[in-house]
Amino acid sequence: MCGIVAAFAESDGIIDTEKCERMLARIQHRGPDDTGVLALNNTAWLGHQRLSIMDVTGGRQPLADPDSTTWIVGNGEIYNYRSLNADLPEGLVRTKSDTEAALHLVMRAGPAAVQELNGMFAFAMAGEGGRGLVARDPLGVKPLYWFEDNHVTLFASELRAFDTEDRPKVRSFPPGCLWMPHTGMVRYTNGVPVEVRPAHRAPEPAWDDVVLKNVREAVVTAVRRRMMSDVGVGVFLSGGLDSALVAAIAAREADERGEVLPTFAVGTEGSGDLVAARKVAEHLGSDHHEILATSETIEEALDEAVQVIEHFDPALVRSSVPNLLLAREASKKVKVVLTGEGADELFAGYSYVHTPEYAEPDVLHAELVRSLEQLHHLNLQRCDRTTMYYGLEAREPFLDVDLIRAALSLPPEWKQCPDGRPEKALLREAFTGWLPEDLLWRGKEQFGDGSGAGTVLAALASTKADKVGGGWVGEAPTDGWKLRSDEEVLYFEIWRRHFRGVRPNATLGSFATA
Repeated sequence: MCGIVAAFAESDGIIDTEKCERMLARIQHRGPDDTGVLALNNTAWLGHQRLSIMDVTGGRQPLADPDSTTWIVGNGEIYNYRSLNADLPEGLVRTKSDTEAALHLVMRAGPAAVQELNGMFAFAMAGEGGRGLVARDPLGVKPLYWFEDNHVTLFASELRAFDTEDRPKVRSFPPGCLWMPHTGMVRYTNGVPVEVRPAHRAPEPAWDDVVLKNVREAVVTAVRRRMMSDVGVGVFLSGGLDSALVAAIAAREADERGEVLPTFAVGTEGSGDLVAARKVAEHLGSDHHEILATSETIEEALDEAVQVIEHFDPALVRSSVPNLLLAREASKKVKVVLTGEGADELFAGYSYVHTPEYAEPDVLHAELVRSLEQLHHLNLQRCDRTTMYYGLEAREPFLDVDLIRAALSLPPEWKQCPDGRPEKALLREAFTGWLPEDLLWRGKEQFGDGSGAGTVLAALASTKADKVGGGWVGEAPTDGWKLRSDEEVLYFEIWRRHFRGVRPNATLGSFATA
């Protein structure tokens, strides 16, 4: 996990190296272990802030091929790098860095081979003669932004990297796309790494043991894949189903290595998340760490949280405040954490998808696909920013491409809740025996609500609104973005102080309600 900046110039463009260096310095928090830069005769500039996780001593970037004709900087992890490297000639691979696998793959098989990468990534490659390529993973797990001006194209991992005068031109780089100087933007895969098609009907009204086994194995494999690291790995544990399952699998994997899994939980005194997480940790025997939040610490963290996540959507802010407190403490113990993001989108965990509007199986399936495609500028943005602000890498097992294929191939009827069936019942049943029954079947709470932060922040927004007469007289977003509540108004005013000039419609997403 790292931060990257890249610039490419056309024949009549000039790269401002001082600007590139300023941009890289603004995202130093993403990679506090090392800084690497490369300038190529005014045709390209690559910058890298490194968080050392794989090949700690030998994976410094930019990385080059053996003949030093092509270089790469990358952010994220390539989980199938070992199998990719196994197909290469002996002696070609010179490091244990997973990013090097992407370099050789593209050089040998061409740009379209990016779709063979299994992981979360945003990377930039540059070579002699003006050659270049920038790519982002299919779901946009890793962030990337860009703009074009005066025959120069610039890319960076965060919005804060860009100079103030450049902000109105900045756009989100689409997931599943790649860019090259001679082609511009090209889509190499669908946003969701499966063919989007009408969901097939369930052959039976209920699933069987074979289905449960397949789901369980897909989740276990995804978690084990994300335990890949040369440094310590922990789990953010909310006490809800998704993070509890991730922790249960990771704890068994750690035990096989002779290690004890670190887990981390946050909440106000007596909050549901904190109590449930404690029970899960006791059951698993993890090295558990609790961060006790108070009304004062939550309010104090609000301004920082909005600035860090680069967003003002109320649902994101409510969960980002406890996330930030959690990341700050976890970063003192580990460099990698696993989270439960993505399970609700795969297995229909949100309450709104169980309303009459989504009663038709095909409609439900389409909504789950849509929600997956929107994750990159919502929950994934919050998860990435709050952790990387403290030099901590977050990994999301439920967004493994193989697990996504398995989950979206299930009949959507099995994800519905007829006759009072709990949400995600199939997933819960697949892990019978892995957790105590009361934890396995615990109902869902949103992270900000379950931690207690949501209540504190809603009260704060209400108090501030009352002080100005219940109405808002501040500055509205310039591109038609609608502010939907007093709470969103509060967060937007904080966001605007830090990101004035950024166009929300070009860079951000929002949940359906505020």
